Amino acid sequence: MALLSALSYQSLTMKRQLFVLSVLAFSTLSPVLGVDTPETRRHEAERYLQASPPKALFEDMADKMAANLPPDQREQFKRMMTSDLDIAALTKAMTDAMVKNFTTEELKALADFYGSPVGKSAMQKFGAYMADIMPVMQAEIMKASAKLNQSVPNQSPH
Repeated sequence: MALLSALSYQSLTMKRQLFVLSVLAFSTLSPVLGVDTPETRRHEAERYLQASPPKALFEDMADKMAANLPPDQREQFKRMMTSDLDIAALTKAMTDAMVKNFTTEELKALADFYGSPVGKSAMQKFGAYMADIMPVMQAEIMKASAKLNQSVPNQSPH
């Protein structure tokens, strides 16, 4: 009787262990298996933001972009882009937008890439890239806006 009780207990313990292992395996492999839920997306979005922290990105961008400004405006611009910016609110908005717009698989790929040595190297160059492209982007937007203003007839109230 004691042997039967011991075997029954061992069987129950083994079933529990198998259940726990199954749950762990599923939760670990869910992105690999194509499970795409808001929870899996949020997890991968947070991994991405750990690999590419918004605060570091904005500090680097501000530093590089400030070089394009007149010297007397550089410090104010850097302060506005770093200490005056609500990084927590921005990080939340970025996370929410990623969860809304990207799949778990896409977010996992971004987190994996930006967490890798090549991805980290690319991100270190992002501030310089933005500093190079921003003046051209602003000029093109200004030209497009001027064209739009010229093409819209001047409407006066009746």
